[in-house]
Amino acid sequence: MKVRDVMELNSITISRDATYEDVAKTLYTHGISGAPVIDEEGNLLGMVSEKDLFRILYPFYRSYYENPEVYADMESREGKLDEIRGKSVEVYMSREIVTIEPDAPIMRAGAIMLAKQIHRLPVVENGKLIGIITRRRIYRTVLRHKLGL
Repeated sequence: MKVRDVMELNSITISRDATYEDVAKTLYTHGISGAPVIDEEGNLLGMVSEKDLFRILYPFYRSYYENPEVYADMESREGKLDEIRGKSVEVYMSREIVTIEPDAPIMRAGAIMLAKQIHRLPVVENGKLIGIITRRRIYRTVLRHKLGL
């Protein structure tokens, strides 16, 4: 089976000018844990996930190391959300993007996701995002096809 047989064609995407708040609302509303970030022409710029949203709430190691007293009160860290709600997705999205082509075998996509510890792969053809494939989609397809579930 090929990636094109399993990928989601109408995947949710995030525009490059989206804010933290926009991204959080989009992921929450659609019940997804991540999405590709694209420009106006559909070029893939990055990926953003709940993990990226969560990570920005916490200090980078260097910042914590230099000013641990600022980060001692974990209750006050929740207030950080007010500071970052307008931050552009381009500030915290993952730029090291792993992609796959539509004619690749789905088991290769699954192997890449396991090796890279990621949950989704953008499917790119001629430099443009055409879909997305997820671990869940591969898992369910293989079980349904091979085990008759």
